[in-house]
Amino acid sequence: MRDFPDSRDTVVAAALELFQAQGFDQTSVEQIAKAAGVSRSTFFRQFGGKEDVVFADHEVLLGQLREFLSEGHDDPWGAVCAASESVFAHFAHDPELARRRYQIVRQVPVLREREIITVFRYERLFDDYLRSSLPGIDPLDAVGFAALVTAVHNHVLRQLLRGKKKVPLATLQTALADVRRRYGVPSDTADEAPDDVVVAVFPRSMPVAEVTRRLRTQLD
Repeated sequence: MRDFPDSRDTVVAAALELFQAQGFDQTSVEQIAKAAGVSRSTFFRQFGGKEDVVFADHEVLLGQLREFLSEGHDDPWGAVCAASESVFAHFAHDPELARRRYQIVRQVPVLREREIITVFRYERLFDDYLRSSLPGIDPLDAVGFAALVTAVHNHVLRQLLRGKKKVPLATLQTALADVRRRYGVPSDTADEAPDDVVVAVFPRSMPVAEVTRRLRTQLD
């Protein structure tokens, strides 16, 4: 992930401190700008309003994930999991800031509603990507996998946000590996030496689109 611009980071940090100290509704844009050492006009060039400050990281992350997924990947299911892992790694990099943001969101109804919409945007991004990357995939498989990955990610992330202990990325990776097994799309096995005969055995639960992809990969 690319680093965020320093000025935006400064504004976000200052805003979260003020929100935590005196409340979201009681904090004005002018106070945030002053605390961050920027002008009011600079604030509005960077953010549309106070809500956007709270969710600034997500806007950047969603843009980065779109770019990452658009690069094309041999294993689309794995690419969705990797995208989820990158989001977790971002927030785990500065857990105290992430916990402060989480507490503020929990206390403000309008921010909780915005959070629900933001989570759906990740889910929709993964769903759209799977449909475009796996022609013929059952829409229920695409939306189901996208929703499950998003739900598991949020569950592990909340462990980090609600506690004080470090939650390693490996925790999420293990959970996502289990998601793939449960969904019938485990990681591709190591490539074997080419042969004239290909024998393939797939779980009954594996989506037809994934069976087709793996057969095509072996036969190409």
